[in-house]
Amino acid sequence: MSQALRLVATCPDETKEALVAELCALGANGIVEGYRAVTFDATPELFAELHLKIRTASRILRVLKVVPARTPAMLASQARRIPWPELFDARHGFLVEALGADGANGRLQAREVITKIRESVQDVFERHQGLAPKVDLDEPKIVIVAYLAEGRCTLCLDTSGKSLHKRGYRESGHPAPIKETLAAALLIMAGYDGTQAFLDPMCGSGTIAIEAALIAMKKAPQLLRKKGGFFFEWHKDFDRELWRVTQERVRAEKLEARLAPIAASDINGEYVAMAKKSALSARVERYMDFGVTRFQDVQPPAETGVMVTNLPYGERLATGAADLATLYAELGDALKQKFCGWRAAVLAAEASPYKEIGLKPTRKIPIQNGSIPCKLLIFDIYAGSRRASTAG
Repeated sequence: MSQALRLVATCPDETKEALVAELCALGANGIVEGYRAVTFDATPELFAELHLKIRTASRILRVLKVVPARTPAMLASQARRIPWPELFDARHGFLVEALGADGANGRLQAREVITKIRESVQDVFERHQGLAPKVDLDEPKIVIVAYLAEGRCTLCLDTSGKSLHKRGYRESGHPAPIKETLAAALLIMAGYDGTQAFLDPMCGSGTIAIEAALIAMKKAPQLLRKKGGFFFEWHKDFDRELWRVTQERVRAEKLEARLAPIAASDINGEYVAMAKKSALSARVERYMDFGVTRFQDVQPPAETGVMVTNLPYGERLATGAADLATLYAELGDALKQKFCGWRAAVLAAEASPYKEIGLKPTRKIPIQNGSIPCKLLIFDIYAGSRRASTAG
């Protein structure tokens, strides 16, 4: 791994702007946006660093080769030209995944792609070593990803392993959790960079506030992952010394004191206790201020700052439609009366009465939170803000 690598980072399409912003800030080059993915170039040093630091990507793939694949035979022939034994050990179980198969156009189906690549990989190992790796559907150390589009196949190795939203700190038990990667994307799209005061007045399990604390303290989100947890650690060109040095450098970048308040509160004391436990697991609890209170009673922790919160939807929380409309209206009143100088980014379900907030958003960004279509509404609160006749 001595040369620049071509990589793919995946994410929901609607949060791609946050991922691009992250990659640019980290120093990636050759950035090309695609559907639910961003392709880019990275040095070996950046390759190691971004696996620890990237906050909004779900997965990272290393591009091996783009090959013509108009027929099963053509794909098999191209796959056999890749020196698989130079990439991983035959003792490691492997798995093949197919994405974006051209089956809709009468071309390759996903099952054909998986079968042809699996057989080709095993044939290459048999020919060169007399030993073929076994398929492991449960705990593979090697995952080969094939992306089919317009008669071509991009062959990749998954380097990240389990989804990058699994930071390893979150307590279970909240009925409406938000993925850590989505929480980080909301913060970035809201313009939060860790230097401003932060508040989540309806914090639930605390994921958004904890991700804010990780950003504020410059703490890499994947430092808790155990040895061998990234798939690239099982590749033959894994540079252990580079990885050790990178981990030490990234750990040393963490700040020792926060630059501004990081506050989180909720009306439900059990959720706040859960959030505190998760923050402790993430090792940011001592930088955060927690409270049990109604959002209507919350006071801004600073004159200016950024508020990001995931509003109750009604579907999964025991809140009637009339109560939900009242809650949204009261949120709008609180923003207008107490948060002049703040930016507020609220995630609301499309089906919710979010127009009752009554303030005109600066931006409206479609977001899919699990199976629920939502909008991220960003409000810049200024002197003289008034209730709008419609929030669009």
